[in-house]
Amino acid sequence: MPNPTSPQPVPPIRVLLVEDHKMVAEALGAAFEEFPEIQLVASVESLKHGMIAARQHLPDIVLLDRRLPDGDGIEAIARFRAISPSIRVLVLTGDANSAIAARILEVGGAGLLLKSGLLDELVTAIRTVAAGDVIIDPELLSGALAMLAGSGGPLGPMLTLRERQVLGLIAEGAGTDRIADELRLARNTVRNHVQRILVKTGTHSKLEAVAHARKNGLLERP
Repeated sequence: MPNPTSPQPVPPIRVLLVEDHKMVAEALGAAFEEFPEIQLVASVESLKHGMIAARQHLPDIVLLDRRLPDGDGIEAIARFRAISPSIRVLVLTGDANSAIAARILEVGGAGLLLKSGLLDELVTAIRTVAAGDVIIDPELLSGALAMLAGSGGPLGPMLTLRERQVLGLIAEGAGTDRIADELRLARNTVRNHVQRILVKTGTHSKLEAVAHARKNGLLERP
């Protein structure tokens, strides 16, 4: 008879890979077999088949090549998220800059990684994105947020769950270290969330963001 107090197994992170380079796709598929917390539900070579696979499997993460034979991966992010808002899209690319990062953030992407990076970095990114965080190199993120702020105002009125948690802790007087410890985040990840909060709220400092949040009822910590 099972012990009711024993911890329940954590379900694997379900990943859909959309990558047209066969060698890259095969290498990633083989590599993921070494990580039991990641389940590759499908590997396809085009956006068309990516959409079909996403509807069929409803993955947690779509690992998406930026350049595909039938279109731009970044332009397809919104289409994947329209299938299910729980789908998180992590873009793989051979090159990256702040403008590319800004495009990904603008359409609701969850991250950007270079194909030249290490496998461990990719696995860490998948875990991070699955936990609800955004992963973009801090240098690219700073430039991307500046571009978005200058293109017509805040990214949008809604803060993510993690951003509201960070904002709630800031309102309690918590610094970066405490926020990182309490939410089990890297320090750079906390700083990234703070930058996104400032852009989304249209503010220029933590104090101003807290004041804005109090005025607009954004401080309920779930």
